[in-house]
Order: sequence, then structure tokens, then C-alpha cells
Amino acid sequence: MGNHSRKKQKISNEPLAHPLGVPARFGDQEEKDEEELLLESFLFGPSDELVSVSSYKSNFVQDTTPDVEDHGQALLGRKSSAWTDTDDHSLQVSLAADKRRRKLRDALIEDTVDGREYERRLRREFEKENPSPGWARDARTLPFAGGEGKRIRTSMGSDVEEEEDPARGGEGLDYLLSQAASILETPHVKSLPHGTVAIERLRDANLSAKAEGEVKVVQFHPSPQVPILLAGSSDRRLRIFNIDGHTNPHLHTLHIPTLPFTNALFHPSGTSVLLTGPRPFYYTYDLQTGTTQRSPRGLWGTTFASNIQGSQDGSMEVCAFDQSGSVLAVAGRRGHVHLVDWRAGGGQVVGSVKMNAAAKSLWWLGEELLTLGDDSEIYVWNVGQRKCVRRWKDDGGYGSHMLGGDRSGKYLAIGSKVGFVNVYGADATHGGGGGGDRPKALKTIGNLTTAITSLRFNHDSQLLAIASNVKKDSMRLIHLPSLTAFSNWPTSSTPLGHVTSVDFSAGSEYVAIGIIFSS
Repeated sequence: MGNHSRKKQKISNEPLAHPLGVPARFGDQEEKDEEELLLESFLFGPSDELVSVSSYKSNFVQDTTPDVEDHGQALLGRKSSAWTDTDDHSLQVSLAADKRRRKLRDALIEDTVDGREYERRLRREFEKENPSPGWARDARTLPFAGGEGKRIRTSMGSDVEEEEDPARGGEGLDYLLSQAASILETPHVKSLPHGTVAIERLRDANLSAKAEGEVKVVQFHPSPQVPILLAGSSDRRLRIFNIDGHTNPHLHTLHIPTLPFTNALFHPSGTSVLLTGPRPFYYTYDLQTGTTQRSPRGLWGTTFASNIQGSQDGSMEVCAFDQSGSVLAVAGRRGHVHLVDWRAGGGQVVGSVKMNAAAKSLWWLGEELLTLGDDSEIYVWNVGQRKCVRRWKDDGGYGSHMLGGDRSGKYLAIGSKVGFVNVYGADATHGGGGGGDRPKALKTIGNLTTAITSLRFNHDSQLLAIASNVKKDSMRLIHLPSLTAFSNWPTSSTPLGHVTSVDFSAGSEYVAIGIIFSS
């Protein structure tokens, strides 16, 4: 089948690029166009002619559901092709010679078919194994104005005949466009009941490449379409896994001998990973190019930084990106919190704010930065003006240790050195609460008895995971609407060990728990 520019353009619109690594390319097969090769790869898997140029052991699961734009074009209809490749009929493809193609035969004695028939059977087999979603099938039955049946294109391009529904004539395109919201709108959030939670233990995420030391941090990719998890450990290695709930294949290991990193976090854009530790420098790992870079020499060398005593900090362990990923806040010495400009790609300190005590924890809400001091005081900063707009002390005075909040700013949680967790409402960040300007905690959670070292909210603010690495099995899941702990998990028989890190996946399908088993 000869190549054609229109077919190449169509293929380029498909989501073939993988977030990690470079897409695989096909070998030299002049008799097949790119569309046939794509269909073969979906149906049969990589052939012996597939050449991988990626350094990873596995690729991500390919989403075969067409995007909204593709379905919009399908539903509005397409004219039949204005050009037909004459080589399609002369091309002969043997179905019996290759065991991967035998499933395409309609009869056991069948052997060769021409190019057009071969393409049709590839489409048929693909749509059998990857059916269109229900909403797309329903949309194809919608009526069109004009009084006659219209020809539209399915998700993979095969033509089907659509009949007009007399009972709904006259609505036509207006009706179709009025129903487009059903494709685009966010599904209704299901409320979780309190008391018990449905949870199932799966295969360990890093079973295919176990850490040789303590797991310091686990974190899921911020995009729901990229099911990967990073795990950083004390052996100075960052391992990345494809989380499918079954085999969880290992994708890559990054070793940085010069940095004993204790913190690893995805950039909000999902394109890179930041690695920091008890050193005055950091490393970034680009997920798309596979390159690693150390922070520039001028990170602390600005005129501003040279005028601040102790600005050349020896650690970057406590840090956090703002939600846009343009600014990185780094907790420094003597109450300084440095602001690193991340927009140009090479970080440089461009400003600072100062607290009265050493900064213990940081959290961003929009353009505001919340910092927790060693004296249990919380500062709310307007970063653009380098100004503290609000300041209040944590309720109870339990020795505040770390803070964190949900994405919407509905909740703020502050963990203490003795296991108590104060949960505040939106008044803690958006306005004054009870007792003057000091917000009042919605509830003090006392399920743990040792220092809180992990706080993590899930994506829809219904769950809060709290944990302590000081004592074995010290973890609880909190139901936020009722502010109560789930009673059925974890239990005394749940093998948690010492919990070092917790994270929810972007859609809360999974929760990952970094643990240490020791006496």
C-alpha cells in the first residue's frame, strides 16, 4: 500500500508520544503504510522488526479511547475519501504465513487477501478488542438534519450508515451540539461513607526492582493519564514504575552518588522530577529526554542572596513548588524561606521571606505560601509583595511539626510531635476564624501517639492519610466530611511496618505506602 500525506497527517493526531522516553519506530516496510503498522502493533504487539530507542524496560499502557476532538469530528460526519490508493487492490498479504495474522482469517483454508481487505480486517479486530465507549456509541445514533441517513466515521475510521429517526427530526446539529456537555463535563463525585473503606492489598509497586535501602519518598505522577510512581530510597537511587495494579513493571532507575536525596517530587507540569537533600544543590531529571542536570552555580550567587546572613544554606530538604510550577520555595536557616525562579528552566534565588523561627514545613495555596515555624506559628505570605498577610498560632501548642492542605483550600492539617493532627477549615487560609484572627480547629485527631511525618490529602478532599515513622503500623485514613478514622483499615494484622511516605494517585485509584520492616 503506498504512502500518502493525508494518512500520515491522520496518524500524527493519535496520542502516540509516551511521557517517558522516545516512541518506538518501525523497520523498513515499504509495502505497508503507517496506519496498518499501527493497527498491527495494537493487535499483535511488537514484532521482531520493532526497534526500541527507549532506555526503559516498559512503555505505558496506551489509551485507545479517542479524544473529544476526534469524536467531535466523527459525530459531525466526514465525506468519503477523495483519493484512493490504486496499490491497495494489487497488494497481497498472506494471513496464514504469519502466526500473528491467523486470527484475521474467516476460514482455516483462507490465505491471501488484498490490501483493502487486510486493512478492513485489522480495523474489525481492533474494534473487537478495543470497543468504543458507551457514550460514543450512543452519540452515533443521534439524528442529523437533512431527511436522509448520513455517513459518519467511527473512532478508527470505518464507514457506517446512520438512519434518521423520524420522531426526532428537525433537531439535527443543534441537538447534537447541545448534548456535547455530556462528553466534556466532569463525572459526579461519589461521596465516600464513613466508618469503613473498601480497600484491597495489591502486589508491591517495586517488587520488580526493590530498593536496597530505606524508602524515603513515594509519589504518583500528577496527571491521571500517566500511571507512574516514583520511589526514592536511601541507596541514592530513584526508581520509576508503571502502576497497573498487577505486574507494575519497572521503567527506569536513576543513581545520583553525589546527593543523598531525601525528597523527590514531580514538577506540577509532570515533565521532570526534582531531587533534593541535605546539600546546597539539587538535581532535576527530565522525563522526556532522560537527561539529568545539577543546579546552576549561580543558585545562591545573586546580589540579593549575598546580602543575607546564612543565605548559603546547607540543605534543600524542605521545599515545595507552587501550583503553576513557576516558583520553588526552599526552607533555609534562621527562618529564611528562599524563592527560586523556575520559569527560565535554570533555578536562581530571586527573593526571600523571613519568619521568627526556623521553617519546618511549606505549603502553597494558589499564589499564597503558608509556612510553619518551629514555634508553632503559621505565616501566610503574599509572595509577589514579599509580605506576610496573616499570622496565627496552631491551636493546642502540641509542638507543630508539619502542615499540608488539599488542592481546593478547603482543609488545612497540621501534625504535631506527639501525634495530634489539627484539621482546620477554609477560614485558616481565606479569612478570620473564631477567637479573633486565629482560626479554630474543626477537630483534633488523636489516633497516633508519635511525631507525624506524613500528611496527604486525596484528590477530592474526602480522605486524609496521616502516618508516623517512629512507631510500627502508625498510620490512619481519615474520612474528612465526618472527621473520623476508618475502623476497618489499617488493622493490627495489616503489615505496614514503619511508614515513611504516603501518596494517593491522581484519581485516588491507588494509595502507595513506603515502609520499613524492622524490629
